[in-house]
Amino acid sequence: MRILHTSDWHLGRTFHGRVLDDAQAVFAEHLIEVVKAEGVDAVVISGDVYDRAIPPTAAVRLLDDTLCRLADRTRVVLTPGNHDSAQRLGFAAALLREGLDLRVRVADVDRPVIIPDAAGHPGLYVYALPYLDPDAARESLPPLLAARLGEGPVEPEAQADADSPADPAAFPGPSDAAASPAAGGPALLPRSHEAVVCAALRLVAHDLAERRADDASRVPALAMAHAFVVGGQATPDSERDIRVGGVDCVPAGVFTTLGGSPLANASGGLDYVALGHLHRPQELHFPTAGGDTATASAPGADAYPFAAHAPTRPRLVYSGSPLPFSFPEADATKSSVLLELGPTGVTRMERIPTPTPYRATTLHGTLDQLLAPANAVYTRDWVRVELTGPMLPGTMAQLKERFPNLLAFSHTRPEQTERETITVTRASDPVDVADRFLTEMLGHRPTRAQHAIMAAAYDAARADAQLKEDR
Repeated sequence: MRILHTSDWHLGRTFHGRVLDDAQAVFAEHLIEVVKAEGVDAVVISGDVYDRAIPPTAAVRLLDDTLCRLADRTRVVLTPGNHDSAQRLGFAAALLREGLDLRVRVADVDRPVIIPDAAGHPGLYVYALPYLDPDAARESLPPLLAARLGEGPVEPEAQADADSPADPAAFPGPSDAAASPAAGGPALLPRSHEAVVCAALRLVAHDLAERRADDASRVPALAMAHAFVVGGQATPDSERDIRVGGVDCVPAGVFTTLGGSPLANASGGLDYVALGHLHRPQELHFPTAGGDTATASAPGADAYPFAAHAPTRPRLVYSGSPLPFSFPEADATKSSVLLELGPTGVTRMERIPTPTPYRATTLHGTLDQLLAPANAVYTRDWVRVELTGPMLPGTMAQLKERFPNLLAFSHTRPEQTERETITVTRASDPVDVADRFLTEMLGHRPTRAQHAIMAAAYDAARADAQLKEDR
């Protein structure tokens, strides 16, 4: 099976005020061409197709056109991320055309999309996990765990008998009285991404074990997840924080143990996890020394009477965003992931670079260095300037003339330069205060003309105030 993994399109996003509609349309055309050229059996899109819950009209049109064209050529599986509105994205999902699966419901996490092989038999199980918001999923998942797995919270007495300290987050406290078993409702899961992802993976393990028990030959399995997995490298100014209650990370080991499920070994495990959320393309690697410490801390092992298992470890891969959305991530080559899976798992994986119609560049240095002839090659780039040294009058005008697409600017001085402490009292001369402020900002004392302007402005303001007082 040939699968194309992408995520984090963020349709409707801007780059420091620049609209990205045209650049995103170029990516959409590229994606369709890859599907045709590579004979892709399915495209999996792991969340954040939109940049916000209510996207602009142009973004909706682009997504509609892209999905329709992709579905004419291959199978498409799409899940919402933390930027998307699952309800809006999944509206009328049951009525959509064949070949397009929008998986937005938590109740469907263990109902795989089955990608057929050339003979029409199951060729791949795709478990599509939407972004699991802890505040909502900690309530919606326990009834599914109880109904499908017979799973419930461990009684405190049983924990004590086993000499295992109970996880207080697994039991309802005073504020959760309405959701306690005594009150007739299910206990809540711990309020963290780790807890809800683990719960969803235990559901996956149960379904996968049943399916593979009946399969004549092993069918590979792929999971889609939108999460911040431990070990992933985030990018400043790019991804939106998904921290909840101070906890935003999911240990990599939970995808091996399938959330601490006792069926992890029997299920045969996952082969590939198509991750979304982090914009930098990367593959996560498990620790090689001392074992996988993240596995031991999976919620399932503490909050539920499950033993940890360690089947084959899946490939954990972030496709990354198809375009750079901030200057710090512009140094990474953007791509989608093309992989092949068979009965033994992933047999081939490569990154397909995506076209970037714009180049985002950060330049450092003094004004003379920035205006040097060598930097003329950046005149068409989208530029961020980090100016060092003094900022002379007319600096911004000169920079904008050299770099017409100057989108961001910051000014720092060498560390050895000590900043003057300006103390202002009622007795301070306002014009002198203004002079010292200009000295601090410009890097030199104001000229006589600049001093005269400030003095005239102060005199005019004082005269106006006196006139109003006399009235």
